[in-house]
Amino acid sequence: MKKNILHIITIILVSAASVYLNAQEKPYVSEVWTADQGKTYKNPVLYADYSDPDAIRVGEDYYMTASSFNEAPGLPILHSKDMVNWKLVNYAVTDVLPADYFSVPKRGDGIWAPSIRFHKGEFYIYWGDPDFGIYMAKTKDPLGEWEKTVLVMEGKGLIDACPFWDEDGNAYLVHGWAGSRAGVKSLLTLNRMNAEGTKVLDKGTHVFDGHDAHPTVEGPKMYKRNGYYYIFAPAGGVATGWQLALRSKNIYGPYEEKIVLEQGSTKINGPHQGAWVDTPSGENWFYHFQDVDAGGRVVHLQPMKWEKTGR
Repeated sequence: MKKNILHIITIILVSAASVYLNAQEKPYVSEVWTADQGKTYKNPVLYADYSDPDAIRVGEDYYMTASSFNEAPGLPILHSKDMVNWKLVNYAVTDVLPADYFSVPKRGDGIWAPSIRFHKGEFYIYWGDPDFGIYMAKTKDPLGEWEKTVLVMEGKGLIDACPFWDEDGNAYLVHGWAGSRAGVKSLLTLNRMNAEGTKVLDKGTHVFDGHDAHPTVEGPKMYKRNGYYYIFAPAGGVATGWQLALRSKNIYGPYEEKIVLEQGSTKINGPHQGAWVDTPSGENWFYHFQDVDAGGRVVHLQPMKWEKTGR
């Protein structure tokens, strides 16, 4: 009996020692891509196919969406607390409209380059379908159910839509053009909208023409800062282009233009599409994607600063 007790004690001690030694070993580190590097990060922050990302901050929370083309559910909703670690939490649409058209696979058609915005307590997403027009969905809770999709403007070749509500209450919609459907591209067009953002009120005004210096300008995102209207837009093509910043005191222009991000001597081709996001502490950051062929369109995060001139 005494031997058995000693044997049991020995087993317990050996097991305890084994647990202690294992506890001293470094924790397992996944070989899956990890952007979070502790006090810093590495790009891409999302090594996955999230084409045409747009992002906003609401309080201390960050939300992102991206093109989903003909996939259903569509318009992924991602959430983050630190701009680096993102989690897929929802989808804004369950089906891609019109349902009969998408009842068979339509690769590359559907939801292109969405914009996500927060206005008067509601989240809005606008996007263009190059074959049917510009749509909108909204909700008060991005993690909950989104309201039924609304066709804001019907037409072929209307893409890359972004809403903007000015301080005076006027609502606008800026968008690009798909040459494959409209027969024209390299133009950014501004429309008036009703206050609810459910329909356009005019035929639109071309506010920027990129044919001469910035071909294939598209993907506009509109902001306002220090009395200037800004349009951030990529040009030059998905894999070979650059990022423009346009600004004007008048929403209809004329707009000054400046290339603010390009590949240069780096291996980061593009950069394409994107979003300006600020932090509660006043930092400024910019998201964009990089086309990596079979790897999809991966998301990068770059520090951003405003020059003393406001640009």
